[in-house]
Amino acid sequence: MIGPMDQLPERVRLVIFDLDGVVYRGDTPVTGARELVTWLHDRRVAVRFATNNSMVARAGYVEKLAGMGIVTRVDEIVTSTSATVEHIREHAPEIGSVLAIGADGMRTELLDAGLDVVMAGDLAGEGHDGGPLARAFDAVIVGLDPQIDYARLSVAATAVAAGARLIATNADARYPTAVGFLPGAGSFVAALATATGIAPEIIGKPSPAMFRAILTASGIVGAETVVIGDNPDADIIGARRAGCAAILVLTGIADADRVKRLSGDAVPHAVAADPAAVRELLEARLS
Repeated sequence: MIGPMDQLPERVRLVIFDLDGVVYRGDTPVTGARELVTWLHDRRVAVRFATNNSMVARAGYVEKLAGMGIVTRVDEIVTSTSATVEHIREHAPEIGSVLAIGADGMRTELLDAGLDVVMAGDLAGEGHDGGPLARAFDAVIVGLDPQIDYARLSVAATAVAAGARLIATNADARYPTAVGFLPGAGSFVAALATATGIAPEIIGKPSPAMFRAILTASGIVGAETVVIGDNPDADIIGARRAGCAAILVLTGIADADRVKRLSGDAVPHAVAADPAAVRELLEARLS
């Protein structure tokens, strides 16, 4: 256990976990994560799992976690797509029709939220020559799309040029895979921002919007919330900017040497070697 423990809230009512690098690494559970989540549930602490991945619907994460012995509910899962939905409900309820770049899981989440959704791939025959689309959209929502191509980007750029708001579920430039990194949703968002001259609204980490959406939906304030993440540049920055305390756990991309080099909003309120050390930090702080 490392870190300034006195900077954590005296009372913790909500714990937000990052997933990859904190609860599991790829398909391998992090030792002690299941026990930590179970302990928090038994203590009736609100638990949420927050991921920038927009490709998988929340039900898919419930199933994945169940396979690791972690029992959770759909409403405890927050993806960058579901956070985008909450952001729209809270800050832009006038948005009803959206053009989406993303995978099937993203489409499912947007439809389940009652939005009128058209996938950019379904309009691949329009907008190539810069001419107008057959219909207007209130917003273009961009997530990670493994089938991205020039046609889909062209359709999205045309919709934004016609007045649609440009919303990014996340701005991750790279997407981690088992064998290395591939272009992330942020790469597509950057292309659209460059082509249209429109700065996107970004929801996922390190933007605080995802964590603020979780706080609003849970009714719990940031001063009573702890975020547990492995990425200082995403989890920790996003948590601090949303007014939450942050514990950096050294089971993912960060190690003790990197902790020494952190500065600004990337500095966590506490550092823990593993989930067991997180429990020690929280033991006396639960209501």
